Amino acid sequence: MRMLGKLWRESRSLVAFVFLMVLFRSAVADWNVVPSGSMLPTIRIGDRIFVDKMAYDLRVPLTHIALLHLHDPQRGDIVTIDSSAAHELMVKRLIGLPGDSVAMRENVLYVNGVRADYQPLKLAPLSGDAVSHGDYLTERFDGVAHAVRLAPDAPSPRDSFGPVIVPPGKYLMLGDNRDDSADSRYFGFFPRTELMGRTRRVAFSLDPEHYYEPRFGRFGAPLDAASPLAGR
Repeated sequence: MRMLGKLWRESRSLVAFVFLMVLFRSAVADWNVVPSGSMLPTIRIGDRIFVDKMAYDLRVPLTHIALLHLHDPQRGDIVTIDSSAAHELMVKRLIGLPGDSVAMRENVLYVNGVRADYQPLKLAPLSGDAVSHGDYLTERFDGVAHAVRLAPDAPSPRDSFGPVIVPPGKYLMLGDNRDDSADSRYFGFFPRTELMGRTRRVAFSLDPEHYYEPRFGRFGAPLDAASPLAGR
């Protein structure tokens, strides 16, 4: 017992630090690894994104229980989702708010009956990303502008849907890599309780195709910068 007491006295500061860090990462802020290319070109494979866990709600740590609603999710937000339908943590872009009418026709988005505007981006493929080849466009709708990727040689079986009405308390999410993203087209609408945080910036990035070499140009980079491949 004396040895256990001595061990506790020597390690309690470390235990307290780890405990507080777990609470902090659960309820305040965290960083998440992005293992897939579903959000290319905005988020690259190997990016570690900074997640603001208090962007929308103050939650009981380690749970989905909201103590206080702080802000409403906004169209265009990049959101982390603890999806019960997909059984995994996902990162997608918020396209449809509750009450919105959303449709897609051959990868052309319509929100509340208004067609999104598309302009080509003259960008080279992302070296080091296995699914980098494709066409890059700027998609603009309802005050939101961001980059998307299309793969004309591998059309998605779900490049058209709707129109659908987003139910109360739920959201429609799509990946920026439109032909290679499992999102609301596969899993349906995502409830507010599953939206765990918002991300706007890369924390740091490692290149899995080159022995996890650091991509220093992406450290701290904003995700929706004027040039979506800044720091590539």
